Amino acid sequence: MDKICIDELKIFAHHGVFEHENVNGQNFFINAVLYVDTEKAGMRDDLSCSVDYSAVCALLERVMTANVFRLIEAAAQTAAEAVLREFPQVRSIDIEVRKPEAPIEMEFRSVSVKITRGWHRAMIALGSNKGDSRGYIEHAVEQLCACSHIRSVRCSELIVTKPYGYTEQDDFLNGAVMCETMLSPHGLLEFMQSVENSANRTREIHWGPRTLDLDLIFYDDEIISEPDLIVPHPDMHNRLFVLEPAAQLAPYYRHPVLGVTVGQLYERLKKK
Repeated sequence: MDKICIDELKIFAHHGVFEHENVNGQNFFINAVLYVDTEKAGMRDDLSCSVDYSAVCALLERVMTANVFRLIEAAAQTAAEAVLREFPQVRSIDIEVRKPEAPIEMEFRSVSVKITRGWHRAMIALGSNKGDSRGYIEHAVEQLCACSHIRSVRCSELIVTKPYGYTEQDDFLNGAVMCETMLSPHGLLEFMQSVENSANRTREIHWGPRTLDLDLIFYDDEIISEPDLIVPHPDMHNRLFVLEPAAQLAPYYRHPVLGVTVGQLYERLKKK
């Protein structure tokens, strides 16, 4: 991916843990690297095909001067999110907020926070078999669409399926969502759990009845194996109720562990 670089953008603002920093203010410097496909702009010599870096600088100044942050971590996070939302062509951003006048009683040149944020592709499976299942799922999709850290939400059709694992329960309504998110995998998981909780989700029986179930199936091509999160979902390839809606949305999405596409996994399991 190509890069547009902004170096040492000087902004006077009022950020800091101490009151005198918020009152008196000080100089901050921002370095930013925007990851953008500039091929079309380069071939056509047309700014509309790229990102106007002067507009990015103006946005960064607004973020830094319209807010008072205690931490430069918060300033960097807010600035990165603002650029990603305002300029859709920017796939990701490296941003550094530098504070050369920090209240440190030693000789130093500067302190700074550097972060990387960007848009990531995610697939989420949805299911419900308790209460107003369609209503719970539709409300979950609405919350995903309304989240400021998620965009480009696409939904599969909803299908009725037999219960899996624990079979002494009602049929399920299942579907899937593809989206882009600037949340980390754990950040997205936390948001998904908050959506489940808003539907009064309880976890009384493993694979038991539930008002709403959201599972993170894919996150880019990442492979994650942690106590609270495994991606890709470890049992997705055995679940028709996941693969059928997933294949509607992304039949050519290649499983980063198994090396085959979602469409191929679906066809294989159907034959079994």
